[in-house]
Amino acid sequence: MINQTTKDKIEKYQSFYEKISINQKDVLRDIALIEIPEMVYNSNAIENSTLTLEDTEIILSNGEIKKQVNMREVFEAKNLAKITEMLLENANQELSVEMILNYHKMLLCNINDDWAGRFRAGREWIRIGNNLGANPSFVPSLINDLVKSYNCNSKELYFLDSIAHFHAEFEIIHPFCDGNGRIGRVLINQQLMKIGLPPIIVPNKSKHFDYYPLFVKYSTTTKFDGFTEVFANLLFESFHKRITYLTAKKIIPLSVWAKQNGVKSNVAANKAKRQTIPAFRLRQKWMISETYRENTELLGDFHA
Repeated sequence: MINQTTKDKIEKYQSFYEKISINQKDVLRDIALIEIPEMVYNSNAIENSTLTLEDTEIILSNGEIKKQVNMREVFEAKNLAKITEMLLENANQELSVEMILNYHKMLLCNINDDWAGRFRAGREWIRIGNNLGANPSFVPSLINDLVKSYNCNSKELYFLDSIAHFHAEFEIIHPFCDGNGRIGRVLINQQLMKIGLPPIIVPNKSKHFDYYPLFVKYSTTTKFDGFTEVFANLLFESFHKRITYLTAKKIIPLSVWAKQNGVKSNVAANKAKRQTIPAFRLRQKWMISETYRENTELLGDFHA
């Protein structure tokens, strides 16, 4: 479970974010649209797609990649982008099994239409690392129960705990023959945006250290606190990006900021990863407001 200090910090950020977001819906939507290539790239890369961020950007802009690429990966990028755009247009929609199946059908369109939009059944067992997904015979009822539990308990549990538990359980069930991880991460953002919070990007780069191991821990202990911590950190980064865009006079690379402020580059990068400074990633590079100064309250440098 998330600690009270982090809850208080999130509440403070959420309040400030809501305050400065008034009459800024168009800008916030543009920020979310700009994020789509990075979101798509990272989620697909977590599943071992070979496309780079640059490849993904070209594909989503209907450009021509000057190298041979796997057409499956091209469809994966385009399909996931369409789902993400749909999320932005339907942020208030309540989570449902029908929604999950619809997103999955979109994800596997032109990839595997036989699997698209349906749960595993019959002898469709699936292995995830050293674990097996749930028995196919029980997948529909497990997902129905999970969705029902989330919709009922999300108002009782702290929202990040509810989202973290849902994500861990969804991936352990592994309800589909393919696309489980990408749909699972789509649903994280559906759940965040449903309650008025910005989406997050789960980074591919650190998946072996602070993402994959959490599933192993959950499968043997049912503890999901690690996911809560990761999602909280990524939520702070998402807040920092949006608040900085809306308030900063100039945004510069973190490496430049570090040099200007006499901070070692590796120290600055570590602070950014821990979100103890208001830095955020843009095209995989850490950025920050030029005027941010350390030893001040994180929100103190922002001007509403």
